[in-house]
Amino acid sequence: MVIRETYLAKIRPFIGKDIIKVLTGIRRGGKSVLLEQIRDEINSQNTVYLNFEDLDNQYLCEYNAFHDYIGEKIGGSKEKFYLFFDEIQEVKGWEKAINSLRVKFDADIYITGSNSRLLSGELATYIAGRYVSFVVYPFSFTEFKMVNADYSFDQYLKCGGMPFLSDLNFEAEISKNYLRDVFNSVVLKDIVKRNKIRDVDLLERIIAYALANIGKSFSATSISKYFKAEKRIVAPETILNYLKACEEAYLLYRLKSRDINGKKMLKVNEKYYVVDHGLREAVVGANLKNVEIILENIVGLELLRRGYKVCVGRAGDREIDFVGEKNGDKLYLQVCYLLNGESTIEREFGSILDIKDNYPKFVLYKESSLRGNYEGIPALKIEDWLSGEI
Repeated sequence: MVIRETYLAKIRPFIGKDIIKVLTGIRRGGKSVLLEQIRDEINSQNTVYLNFEDLDNQYLCEYNAFHDYIGEKIGGSKEKFYLFFDEIQEVKGWEKAINSLRVKFDADIYITGSNSRLLSGELATYIAGRYVSFVVYPFSFTEFKMVNADYSFDQYLKCGGMPFLSDLNFEAEISKNYLRDVFNSVVLKDIVKRNKIRDVDLLERIIAYALANIGKSFSATSISKYFKAEKRIVAPETILNYLKACEEAYLLYRLKSRDINGKKMLKVNEKYYVVDHGLREAVVGANLKNVEIILENIVGLELLRRGYKVCVGRAGDREIDFVGEKNGDKLYLQVCYLLNGESTIEREFGSILDIKDNYPKFVLYKESSLRGNYEGIPALKIEDWLSGEI
């Protein structure tokens, strides 16, 4: 088992504190195992754990029954109890029960869910200021290497980092079948069911379009025109709603575009990235044929994983692949597959050479004839950057 120390280090300061710990992220992205690792680290006899996707617990998927069950488990004890609830969104009205348990007992509460709406609506109403959230992503390249030090970056490029693949030894066909199952579960349970979507075929077409165009600028209007060419009329607003549902299920991540010189967000040139490029390989295929955009996807998700607020940069007619901001600092990254030839090198470095501030700037590559730096800008191998904390 890979101990997810990066997340545990963030969560430890809140253990035992009167604040609800919320773990969110893509279905089967590692939340349940992380919950178990937290439980093992606390190592208390006063522990209650419930997985609400377990059919044995279906009778508890209503907040009164759930609340009464936990109350009976704690009884009249005055000791601290540690409560772990996996996929809490399956409980109707769970917010009321969680808030009551927090007020009524000396309880340290941890919950997981596969939808970002876990942190909105009634949750914010009932326990505003009383929760801290952590987004759990599939394995980073570093965690992928922790499974087996002999695994290569090329394997990661093809398979991605969904944690259960380690139990399958990342065998190609078996892994692909598993990832298709994950994808279907996310679509059906976390998007269709949760949003009461009737036109599933349209949703699947929109997702297919987004996955095929990962890392490319497109808009709801451009997708609408694409469907119109196929003799199907779809309003841009409908497309936006479906894409938003994919974001809420942590399947897609939308990065806005920022004018670096004007320091304002732009309404055009937004890009979408998939939570795990292995899912794209299983559904669309051709990751290695589209390796440039897959490398972008990996780097963009790694920035999010490291806690950066990420956007796409624009400087005049030039584009910077990623601008990351964290704790008042910035980071500029340009990503490419092959950094060879004078024109290619000038193009890749040109975008960030135009930026005159003193924040770190890097060009990341898969293959390159260039070593060291170019006019003071470091060129780094992508897998080396992924393995470090730069």
